[in-house]
Amino acid sequence: MPTTPTTPTVPTNKANGTDEPLAVPRGLAGVVVTDTALGDVRGREGFYHYRQYSAVELARTRTFEDVWHLMFYGELPDAAGRAAFTARTAALRRLPEEVAAALPVIARASARSGPLAGLRTALSLFGASAGLRPLYDLGPDDRLDDALAACAVVPTLLTALHRLGRGLAPVEPRDDLPYAANYLYMLTGEEPDRARARAVERYLVSTVDHGFNASTFTARVITSTGADLAACLVGAVGALSGPLHGGAPSRALDTLDAIGTADRIDPWIRERVLAGDRIMGFGHPVYRTEDPRSRMLRGIAEEFGGPLTAFAVQVEARVEAILAELKPGRELHTNVEFYAGVVMELCGLPREMFTPTFAAARVVGWSANILEQAADSKIIRPAARYAGPPPPQPVPAV
Repeated sequence: MPTTPTTPTVPTNKANGTDEPLAVPRGLAGVVVTDTALGDVRGREGFYHYRQYSAVELARTRTFEDVWHLMFYGELPDAAGRAAFTARTAALRRLPEEVAAALPVIARASARSGPLAGLRTALSLFGASAGLRPLYDLGPDDRLDDALAACAVVPTLLTALHRLGRGLAPVEPRDDLPYAANYLYMLTGEEPDRARARAVERYLVSTVDHGFNASTFTARVITSTGADLAACLVGAVGALSGPLHGGAPSRALDTLDAIGTADRIDPWIRERVLAGDRIMGFGHPVYRTEDPRSRMLRGIAEEFGGPLTAFAVQVEARVEAILAELKPGRELHTNVEFYAGVVMELCGLPREMFTPTFAAARVVGWSANILEQAADSKIIRPAARYAGPPPPQPVPAV
Protein backbone atom coordinates (compact mmCIF):
# COMPACT_ATOMS: atom_id res chain seq x y z
CA MET A 1 0.00 0.00 0.00
CA PRO A 2 1.13 3.61 -0.49
CA THR A 3 3.41 4.90 2.22
CA THR A 4 2.74 8.04 4.20
CA PRO A 5 5.11 10.81 3.05
CA THR A 6 6.94 12.85 5.60
CA THR A 7 7.51 16.56 5.29
CA PRO A 8 11.21 17.45 5.05
CA THR A 9 12.56 20.10 7.36
CA VAL A 10 13.30 23.19 5.26
CA PRO A 11 14.54 26.40 6.91
CA THR A 12 12.42 29.46 6.14
CA ASN A 13 12.70 33.11 6.94
CA LYS A 14 9.34 32.89 8.71
CA ALA A 15 10.96 30.55 11.20
CA ASN A 16 13.31 33.39 12.09
CA GLY A 17 10.44 35.72 12.92
CA THR A 18 10.10 37.62 9.62
CA ASP A 19 7.28 37.75 7.08
CA GLU A 20 9.57 37.40 4.08
CA PRO A 21 9.15 34.12 2.16
CA LEU A 22 12.18 31.96 1.50
CA ALA A 23 13.77 32.74 -1.87
CA VAL A 24 13.98 29.68 -4.15
CA PRO A 25 15.15 29.13 -7.75
CA ARG A 26 12.82 29.87 -10.65
CA GLY A 27 10.61 26.91 -11.45
CA LEU A 28 11.42 25.39 -8.02
CA ALA A 29 14.45 23.75 -9.63
CA GLY A 30 16.19 21.52 -7.09
CA VAL A 31 13.75 22.35 -4.29
CA VAL A 32 12.68 19.33 -2.23
CA VAL A 33 9.00 19.59 -1.33
CA THR A 34 8.29 16.18 0.20
CA ASP A 35 9.55 12.60 0.58
CA THR A 36 8.43 9.85 -1.77
CA ALA A 37 8.85 6.08 -1.93
CA LEU A 38 7.86 5.93 -5.61
CA GLY A 39 11.18 6.65 -7.30
CA ASP A 40 13.73 9.28 -8.24
CA VAL A 41 15.71 10.77 -11.12
CA ARG A 42 19.49 11.15 -10.84
CA GLY A 43 20.21 13.65 -13.57
CA ARG A 44 23.99 13.65 -13.41
CA GLU A 45 24.16 9.85 -13.49
CA GLY A 46 21.61 9.41 -16.25
CA PHE A 47 19.58 7.04 -14.07
CA TYR A 48 16.02 6.85 -12.79
CA HIS A 49 14.10 4.24 -10.88
CA TYR A 50 10.64 3.07 -9.84
CA ARG A 51 10.79 2.28 -6.16
CA GLN A 52 13.99 0.21 -5.75
CA TYR A 53 14.30 -0.96 -9.36
CA SER A 54 15.90 0.57 -12.44
CA ALA A 55 13.09 1.82 -14.66
CA VAL A 56 14.99 0.89 -17.81
CA GLU A 57 15.63 -2.64 -16.55
CA LEU A 58 11.93 -2.96 -15.73
CA ALA A 59 11.06 -1.86 -19.26
CA ARG A 60 13.39 -4.48 -20.69
CA THR A 61 12.28 -7.39 -18.51
CA ARG A 62 8.77 -6.90 -17.08
CA THR A 63 5.24 -6.23 -18.29
CA PHE A 64 3.30 -3.00 -17.95
CA GLU A 65 0.96 -4.69 -15.47
CA ASP A 66 3.95 -5.74 -13.35
CA VAL A 67 5.12 -2.13 -13.09
CA TRP A 68 1.59 -0.86 -12.44
CA HIS A 69 1.37 -3.36 -9.57
CA LEU A 70 4.78 -2.22 -8.30
CA MET A 71 3.78 1.44 -8.27
CA PHE A 72 0.48 0.83 -6.49
CA TYR A 73 1.43 -1.95 -4.07
CA GLY A 74 5.16 -1.48 -3.61
CA GLU A 75 6.21 -4.88 -4.92
CA LEU A 76 6.53 -6.78 -8.18
CA PRO A 77 4.01 -9.62 -8.54
CA ASP A 78 4.88 -13.25 -9.07
CA ALA A 79 3.31 -15.14 -11.98
CA ALA A 80 0.05 -15.78 -10.11
CA GLY A 81 -0.11 -12.22 -8.87
CA ARG A 82 0.47 -10.90 -12.38
CA ALA A 83 -2.37 -13.01 -13.78
CA ALA A 84 -4.76 -11.87 -11.04
CA PHE A 85 -3.84 -8.20 -11.39
CA THR A 86 -4.05 -8.31 -15.18
CA ALA A 87 -7.51 -9.89 -15.00
CA ARG A 88 -8.68 -7.38 -12.38
CA THR A 89 -7.59 -4.34 -14.37
CA ALA A 90 -8.78 -5.72 -17.72
CA ALA A 91 -12.29 -6.05 -16.26
CA LEU A 92 -12.30 -2.28 -15.58
CA ARG A 93 -11.64 -1.14 -19.16
CA ARG A 94 -15.22 -0.66 -20.34
CA LEU A 95 -16.84 2.74 -20.07
CA PRO A 96 -20.06 3.61 -18.24
CA GLU A 97 -22.93 3.95 -20.72
CA GLU A 98 -23.42 7.68 -20.16
CA VAL A 99 -19.71 8.34 -20.78
CA ALA A 100 -19.67 6.27 -23.97
CA ALA A 101 -22.78 8.07 -25.18
CA ALA A 102 -21.17 11.47 -24.68
CA LEU A 103 -17.89 10.67 -26.45
CA PRO A 104 -19.08 11.58 -29.98
CA VAL A 105 -19.92 15.08 -28.79
CA ILE A 106 -16.60 15.40 -26.95
CA ALA A 107 -14.72 14.14 -30.02
CA ARG A 108 -16.42 16.70 -32.27
CA ALA A 109 -15.78 19.53 -29.82
CA SER A 110 -12.10 18.64 -29.47
CA ALA A 111 -11.54 17.76 -33.15
CA ARG A 112 -9.04 20.56 -33.73
CA SER A 113 -7.30 20.10 -30.39
CA GLY A 114 -7.07 16.30 -30.42
CA PRO A 115 -7.68 13.37 -28.06
CA LEU A 116 -5.65 14.80 -25.17
CA ALA A 117 -7.96 17.82 -24.99
CA GLY A 118 -10.94 15.50 -25.18
CA LEU A 119 -9.48 13.35 -22.42
CA ARG A 120 -9.73 16.23 -19.94
CA THR A 121 -13.48 16.47 -20.48
CA ALA A 122 -14.01 12.71 -20.69
CA LEU A 123 -12.08 12.06 -17.48
CA SER A 124 -14.11 14.68 -15.66
CA LEU A 125 -17.32 13.09 -16.93
CA PHE A 126 -16.07 9.63 -15.94
CA GLY A 127 -15.37 10.85 -12.42
CA ALA A 128 -18.87 12.28 -12.10
CA SER A 129 -20.50 9.22 -13.65
CA ALA A 130 -18.56 6.83 -11.42
CA GLY A 131 -19.46 8.89 -8.37
CA LEU A 132 -15.85 9.45 -7.37
CA ARG A 133 -15.82 11.13 -3.98
CA PRO A 134 -13.20 13.48 -2.53
CA LEU A 135 -10.05 11.59 -1.62
CA TYR A 136 -10.15 13.34 1.75
CA ASP A 137 -13.33 11.39 2.58
CA LEU A 138 -12.03 7.99 1.49
CA GLY A 139 -9.92 5.31 3.09
CA PRO A 140 -6.88 3.76 1.37
CA ASP A 141 -8.80 0.84 -0.17
CA ASP A 142 -11.44 3.05 -1.78
CA ARG A 143 -8.79 5.42 -3.09
CA LEU A 144 -6.97 2.47 -4.62
CA ASP A 145 -10.18 1.21 -6.27
CA ASP A 146 -10.79 4.65 -7.81
CA ALA A 147 -7.22 4.81 -9.10
CA LEU A 148 -7.39 1.35 -10.68
CA ALA A 149 -10.66 2.21 -12.41
CA ALA A 150 -9.39 5.51 -13.78
CA CYS A 151 -6.13 4.06 -15.07
CA ALA A 152 -7.96 1.21 -16.77
CA VAL A 153 -10.36 3.46 -18.72
CA VAL A 154 -7.86 6.06 -19.94
CA PRO A 155 -6.71 3.97 -22.95
CA THR A 156 -10.36 3.26 -23.79
CA LEU A 157 -11.20 6.96 -23.69
CA LEU A 158 -8.17 8.00 -25.73
CA THR A 159 -8.62 5.46 -28.50
CA ALA A 160 -12.38 6.02 -28.72
CA LEU A 161 -11.92 9.79 -29.01
CA HIS A 162 -9.29 9.32 -31.71
CA ARG A 163 -11.43 6.97 -33.77
CA LEU A 164 -14.57 9.07 -33.40
CA GLY A 165 -12.58 12.09 -34.54
CA ARG A 166 -11.79 10.20 -37.73
CA GLY A 167 -15.39 9.11 -38.30
CA LEU A 168 -14.74 5.56 -37.09
CA ALA A 169 -16.61 3.58 -34.47
CA PRO A 170 -14.77 2.94 -31.18
CA VAL A 171 -13.35 -0.53 -30.69
CA GLU A 172 -14.41 -2.29 -27.51
CA PRO A 173 -11.56 -3.42 -25.25
CA ARG A 174 -10.61 -7.07 -25.02
CA ASP A 175 -10.09 -8.73 -21.66
CA ASP A 176 -7.70 -11.30 -23.12
CA LEU A 177 -5.08 -8.79 -24.25
CA PRO A 178 -2.54 -7.14 -21.96
CA TYR A 179 -2.51 -3.37 -21.51
CA ALA A 180 -0.24 -2.37 -24.41
CA ALA A 181 -1.61 -4.85 -26.95
CA ASN A 182 -5.17 -3.91 -26.04
CA TYR A 183 -4.32 -0.22 -26.48
CA LEU A 184 -3.04 -0.83 -30.00
CA TYR A 185 -6.01 -3.06 -30.76
CA MET A 186 -8.51 -0.40 -29.69
CA LEU A 187 -6.59 2.19 -31.71
CA THR A 188 -6.40 0.27 -34.99
CA GLY A 189 -9.09 -2.39 -34.75
CA GLU A 190 -6.48 -5.06 -35.44
CA GLU A 191 -4.55 -7.22 -33.01
CA PRO A 192 -0.93 -6.05 -33.16
CA ASP A 193 2.00 -8.34 -33.88
CA ARG A 194 4.13 -9.28 -30.90
CA ALA A 195 7.14 -7.13 -31.83
CA ARG A 196 5.16 -3.89 -32.07
CA ALA A 197 3.08 -4.63 -28.98
CA ARG A 198 6.23 -5.30 -26.98
CA ALA A 199 7.97 -2.19 -28.33
CA VAL A 200 5.04 -0.01 -27.28
CA GLU A 201 4.87 -1.78 -23.92
CA ARG A 202 8.54 -1.03 -23.26
CA TYR A 203 7.92 2.60 -24.13
CA LEU A 204 4.89 2.73 -21.82
CA VAL A 205 6.86 1.22 -18.93
CA SER A 206 9.70 3.69 -19.46
CA THR A 207 7.32 6.67 -19.14
CA VAL A 208 5.18 5.59 -16.17
CA ASP A 209 6.88 8.04 -13.80
CA HIS A 210 9.75 10.49 -13.79
CA GLY A 211 10.16 12.33 -10.53
CA PHE A 212 8.31 15.52 -9.63
CA ASN A 213 7.74 16.70 -13.19
CA ALA A 214 5.17 19.43 -13.87
CA SER A 215 2.15 17.15 -14.37
CA THR A 216 2.97 14.92 -11.40
CA PHE A 217 3.45 17.93 -9.14
CA THR A 218 0.17 19.38 -10.43
CA ALA A 219 -1.62 16.15 -9.56
CA ARG A 220 -0.15 16.18 -6.06
CA VAL A 221 -1.09 19.83 -5.46
CA ILE A 222 -4.71 19.09 -6.37
CA THR A 223 -4.63 15.93 -4.28
CA SER A 224 -3.49 17.95 -1.27
CA THR A 225 -6.80 19.85 -1.41
CA GLY A 226 -8.67 16.56 -0.88
CA ALA A 227 -10.30 16.64 -4.35
CA ASP A 228 -11.56 13.52 -6.09
CA LEU A 229 -9.17 11.42 -8.15
CA ALA A 230 -10.61 12.47 -11.52
CA ALA A 231 -10.01 16.14 -10.67
CA CYS A 232 -6.39 15.35 -9.86
CA LEU A 233 -5.90 13.52 -13.15
CA VAL A 234 -7.60 16.23 -15.20
CA GLY A 235 -5.14 18.76 -13.78
CA ALA A 236 -2.23 16.48 -14.63
CA VAL A 237 -3.46 16.05 -18.21
CA GLY A 238 -3.72 19.81 -18.53
CA ALA A 239 -0.10 20.23 -17.45
CA LEU A 240 1.04 17.45 -19.78
CA SER A 241 -0.58 19.11 -22.79
CA GLY A 242 2.00 21.90 -22.82
CA PRO A 243 4.68 21.50 -25.53
CA LEU A 244 7.43 22.11 -22.96
CA HIS A 245 6.31 19.02 -21.04
CA GLY A 246 4.85 16.01 -22.85
CA GLY A 247 3.72 17.64 -26.05
CA ALA A 248 6.89 17.23 -28.10
CA PRO A 249 7.23 13.63 -29.43
CA SER A 250 5.47 14.47 -32.68
CA ARG A 251 7.33 17.80 -32.88
CA ALA A 252 10.64 15.96 -32.60
CA LEU A 253 9.60 13.77 -35.53
CA ASP A 254 8.51 16.90 -37.41
CA THR A 255 12.14 18.05 -37.07
CA LEU A 256 13.31 14.99 -39.01
CA ASP A 257 10.74 15.75 -41.70
CA ALA A 258 11.82 19.39 -41.89
CA ILE A 259 15.49 18.40 -42.35
CA GLY A 260 14.50 15.85 -44.97
CA THR A 261 17.84 14.66 -46.30
CA ALA A 262 21.33 14.07 -44.97
CA ASP A 263 22.87 17.00 -46.85
CA ARG A 264 20.51 19.42 -45.08
CA ILE A 265 21.30 18.29 -41.53
CA ASP A 266 24.16 20.64 -40.71
CA PRO A 267 22.84 23.86 -42.30
CA TRP A 268 19.36 23.31 -40.87
CA ILE A 269 20.68 22.72 -37.34
CA ARG A 270 23.14 25.63 -37.45
CA GLU A 271 20.49 28.02 -38.63
CA ARG A 272 18.13 27.06 -35.80
CA VAL A 273 20.78 27.10 -33.07
CA LEU A 274 22.21 30.46 -34.15
CA ALA A 275 18.69 31.89 -34.25
CA GLY A 276 18.17 30.79 -30.65
CA ASP A 277 15.45 28.31 -31.56
CA ARG A 278 14.92 25.21 -29.49
CA ILE A 279 15.43 21.89 -31.27
CA MET A 280 12.63 19.64 -30.08
CA GLY A 281 13.77 16.33 -28.66
CA PHE A 282 17.03 17.68 -27.24
CA GLY A 283 17.83 18.88 -23.74
CA HIS A 284 16.22 18.07 -20.40
CA PRO A 285 15.78 20.12 -17.21
CA VAL A 286 17.23 17.33 -15.04
CA TYR A 287 19.59 15.15 -17.10
CA ARG A 288 23.15 16.39 -17.62
CA THR A 289 24.08 13.29 -19.55
CA GLU A 290 22.26 11.06 -22.00
CA ASP A 291 18.63 10.43 -21.08
CA PRO A 292 18.44 6.70 -20.24
CA ARG A 293 14.97 6.53 -21.79
CA SER A 294 16.35 7.85 -25.07
CA ARG A 295 19.15 5.28 -25.00
CA MET A 296 16.67 2.45 -24.52
CA LEU A 297 14.25 3.72 -27.17
CA ARG A 298 17.11 4.13 -29.65
CA GLY A 299 17.84 0.46 -29.11
CA ILE A 300 14.21 -0.43 -29.82
CA ALA A 301 14.26 1.66 -33.00
CA GLU A 302 17.48 -0.05 -34.10
CA GLU A 303 15.80 -3.43 -33.62
CA PHE A 304 13.28 -2.38 -36.29
CA GLY A 305 15.96 -0.75 -38.44
CA GLY A 306 15.04 1.00 -41.68
CA PRO A 307 15.73 4.44 -43.18
CA LEU A 308 13.86 6.42 -40.50
CA THR A 309 15.97 4.92 -37.71
CA ALA A 310 19.20 5.42 -39.63
CA PHE A 311 18.34 9.05 -40.37
CA ALA A 312 17.37 9.71 -36.74
CA VAL A 313 20.69 8.32 -35.48
CA GLN A 314 22.55 10.48 -38.00
CA VAL A 315 20.61 13.62 -37.00
CA GLU A 316 21.17 12.91 -33.31
CA ALA A 317 24.94 12.70 -33.78
CA ARG A 318 25.12 15.94 -35.77
CA VAL A 319 22.81 17.89 -33.45
CA GLU A 320 24.91 16.93 -30.42
CA ALA A 321 28.14 17.79 -32.24
CA ILE A 322 26.91 21.18 -33.42
CA LEU A 323 25.38 22.02 -30.04
CA ALA A 324 28.72 21.16 -28.41
CA GLU A 325 30.47 23.46 -30.88
CA LEU A 326 28.06 26.41 -30.66
CA LYS A 327 27.06 26.03 -27.02
CA PRO A 328 30.24 24.77 -25.33
CA GLY A 329 29.95 23.67 -21.74
CA ARG A 330 26.29 22.74 -22.02
CA GLU A 331 25.23 19.10 -21.92
CA LEU A 332 22.46 18.82 -24.50
CA HIS A 333 21.48 15.31 -25.53
CA THR A 334 18.38 13.63 -26.90
CA ASN A 335 15.54 13.29 -24.42
CA VAL A 336 12.79 10.70 -24.33
CA GLU A 337 10.73 12.53 -26.94
CA PHE A 338 13.20 12.19 -29.84
CA TYR A 339 13.27 8.40 -30.15
CA ALA A 340 9.77 7.99 -28.69
CA GLY A 341 8.49 9.62 -31.85
CA VAL A 342 10.60 7.30 -34.01
CA VAL A 343 9.45 4.16 -32.17
CA MET A 344 5.78 5.12 -32.25
CA GLU A 345 6.01 5.96 -35.96
CA LEU A 346 7.58 2.57 -36.63
CA CYS A 347 4.79 0.89 -34.65
CA GLY A 348 2.10 2.58 -36.73
CA LEU A 349 0.74 5.08 -34.23
CA PRO A 350 -0.57 8.31 -35.79
CA ARG A 351 1.33 11.39 -34.70
CA GLU A 352 -1.63 13.02 -33.02
CA MET A 353 -1.64 10.02 -30.67
CA PHE A 354 1.99 10.29 -29.55
CA THR A 355 1.37 12.46 -26.50
CA PRO A 356 -1.93 10.72 -25.64
CA THR A 357 0.02 7.43 -25.64
CA PHE A 358 2.43 9.01 -23.17
CA ALA A 359 -0.62 9.87 -21.03
CA ALA A 360 -1.81 6.26 -21.21
CA ALA A 361 1.37 5.31 -19.35
CA ARG A 362 1.84 8.32 -17.10
CA VAL A 363 -1.69 8.01 -15.67
CA VAL A 364 -0.34 5.11 -13.59
CA GLY A 365 2.50 7.25 -12.23
CA TRP A 366 0.16 10.16 -11.57
CA SER A 367 -2.22 7.88 -9.72
CA ALA A 368 0.54 6.36 -7.61
CA ASN A 369 1.60 9.86 -6.62
CA ILE A 370 -2.00 10.79 -5.89
CA LEU A 371 -2.36 7.79 -3.58
CA GLU A 372 0.86 8.69 -1.79
CA GLN A 373 -0.08 12.35 -1.44
CA ALA A 374 -3.59 11.53 -0.22
CA ALA A 375 -2.08 9.91 2.85
CA ASP A 376 -0.80 13.35 3.92
CA SER A 377 -3.45 15.79 5.17
CA LYS A 378 -1.28 18.92 4.67
CA ILE A 379 -2.41 21.18 1.83
CA ILE A 380 0.33 22.41 -0.52
CA ARG A 381 0.25 26.19 -0.26
CA PRO A 382 3.48 27.99 -1.22
CA ALA A 383 4.00 31.75 -1.12
CA ALA A 384 4.87 34.35 -3.76
CA ARG A 385 6.91 37.51 -3.41
CA TYR A 386 4.80 40.56 -4.28
CA ALA A 387 6.49 42.72 -6.95
CA GLY A 388 3.75 45.23 -7.88
CA PRO A 389 3.21 48.88 -6.92
CA PRO A 390 3.66 49.48 -3.17
CA PRO A 391 0.40 49.17 -1.20
CA PRO A 392 -1.72 50.58 0.23
CA GLN A 393 -2.53 53.33 -2.25
CA PRO A 394 -5.68 55.46 -2.31
CA VAL A 395 -8.48 54.00 -4.42
CA PRO A 396 -9.21 56.60 -7.13
CA ALA A 397 -12.66 58.11 -7.31
CA VAL A 398 -14.77 57.48 -10.41
